[in-house]
Amino acid sequence: MILVLSKSITREERDRLDEELRSENCMLREIQGVEETIIGVVGKVKKDIRYYETIPGVAKVIPITKPYKLVSRELHPQDSVVYVGDVAIGGDRLVIIAGPCGVEDRIRTLDIARSVRSCGAVLFRGGAFKPRTSPYSFQGLGEEGLKILAEVRKETGMGIVTEMVSPNQADLIMKYVDVVQVGARNMQNFELLKCVGRIGKPVLLKRGLSATIEEWLMAAEYILSEGNEQVVLCERGIRTFETYTRNTLDLTAVPVVKKLTHLPVIVDPSHATGLRDKVSPMARAAIAAGADGLIVEVHNDPANAASDGPQSLYPEQFEQLMRDLYVIAPVVGKQLDYAYLEKAATLHKLDSGRQVSEKIAYAGVPGSFSHKACVQFFGNDPPLISYKNFTDLFQAVENGGVSMGVVPIENSLTGSIHENYDLLLKHDLKIVGELTLRVVHNLIGHKGASLDRIQRVYSHPQVFEQCKRFLESHPRWDLVASKDTASSVLRLKENKDFSEAAIASKEAAEFFQMSLLKEGIETNPRNFTRFVVISKNDFLKGPKNKSSLIYSVSDKPGSLYETLQIFAEKQINLVKLESRPIHSKPWEYMFYVDVEMDIEDPCCRDVLERLKEKTEFFKILGNYQKGPKPVD
Repeated sequence: MILVLSKSITREERDRLDEELRSENCMLREIQGVEETIIGVVGKVKKDIRYYETIPGVAKVIPITKPYKLVSRELHPQDSVVYVGDVAIGGDRLVIIAGPCGVEDRIRTLDIARSVRSCGAVLFRGGAFKPRTSPYSFQGLGEEGLKILAEVRKETGMGIVTEMVSPNQADLIMKYVDVVQVGARNMQNFELLKCVGRIGKPVLLKRGLSATIEEWLMAAEYILSEGNEQVVLCERGIRTFETYTRNTLDLTAVPVVKKLTHLPVIVDPSHATGLRDKVSPMARAAIAAGADGLIVEVHNDPANAASDGPQSLYPEQFEQLMRDLYVIAPVVGKQLDYAYLEKAATLHKLDSGRQVSEKIAYAGVPGSFSHKACVQFFGNDPPLISYKNFTDLFQAVENGGVSMGVVPIENSLTGSIHENYDLLLKHDLKIVGELTLRVVHNLIGHKGASLDRIQRVYSHPQVFEQCKRFLESHPRWDLVASKDTASSVLRLKENKDFSEAAIASKEAAEFFQMSLLKEGIETNPRNFTRFVVISKNDFLKGPKNKSSLIYSVSDKPGSLYETLQIFAEKQINLVKLESRPIHSKPWEYMFYVDVEMDIEDPCCRDVLERLKEKTEFFKILGNYQKGPKPVD
């Protein structure tokens, strides 16, 4: 059951409540909400549930109706995030686990690891112990395989995922492994489940060959009941009457399970299909269905693999898949981050200084799109700080008050955010990264409000333009401008007026505990905002493939063309060209240019020198890494 505590509960009342519950040998889980505190009570209580409503300090009692308790979303409404070192499974960034089915030898395993790491994988899979249908099949290298996996982690920085098949292997797993995989054949090996629960390492729990969703969640309950809440569920296909593919991938399980439980969910398209050419389509579909990540088998010589060669992708196929996922991820509110581990390492260096400047800045309030962009680019770990406006944010980054800032720079429907382009010119800062965020606008109101009662709507002026078609169908609504979307929801909440609404993100509605009256009201669903990360110094080392420039040219025919001709001659792709007025010089303009190159690379020195010769003012705004384009 769930006990909702009274806001006025005293310390003495709380102590008495805890003492009574523990006297019945109940397991307690406290969840601190924004406006209320709840206690999840797991175990068989002896008294009638109505008795607990009479205890001082208890406002309400809600029974948990499902047989699984600890994994239930009833007990834990917010999504859980499982951390494997620097990698967060269940957050806003996709987690891709890749590697061979089994560890075969040192050289091959390291080659595969380097390959998948270069394509964006953040965790490495490889079986040291292989439970096989036939006793004559390859059974794994045992501890020798674990030692090879440990070498992979040391060289690449990727955490290691491998299967544990017996409680007797607990000591070896503790020594070498980062994530303990419980395979499909062992999903209901209850002694093994209890053992991995006691080990305390993150657990990847695969769905059994013929297991129902409830049986799968009950298996997870075994692990959580031992005190280990770091469980990731893995859908890997179930056995049905269909024999064309190895199993039948149950993608409906992804949204179903995410509604039933707070645990993150990933998908294994390799074991689900058993066919190499079906792996990538099902992987793309899994992300579209809402999975938090994938576990994919990759091998550099599948024809000679010791196990599961027919379902293993070649490295080049895996690279193509990652490109596709990079494009798909923003549509479902996620990001595929190629620099995931590099960012984590850099942020650790900032954190080691223990200075205020390690903070990451954004403009607005929690729940805003800028806040979401921060989380998707940096993850949940770095401390975030908000500023009232972009001017203050730029000033804080330049003065060293914060390490970096995240600011929107352009929208796919309404164009550039000119204020931030002007601030980039004014301040001595660099663009060190970028991120594209899909923007989904929702009409938000008070719980119990309805569309026919709305008279006034708050949001940013650009948002009104992006939702023009929907708003035109309600001509009597009074549109009131706010400085950003999330602050419009805060204003709505503070006014407590059921005739008012706001347009903002789903995250803003959740943060301020408001209701979604209408989802997806933007006129064009292809509504994306490009954010850039600004800093005084380079953020990430390594190759860069995009540069942002600003320059002016002389006031004579062909002067702009001469600069563009330089890019054309070198086959350099120009992805943005925009003019902005020079404030002190009427009818004269600066040109903002984005090109797909690292203009400060030594091999591009002649391009840089020729541009400087052809311009009157020239400034490099930044060199950084962007994600790849999808390949046809």
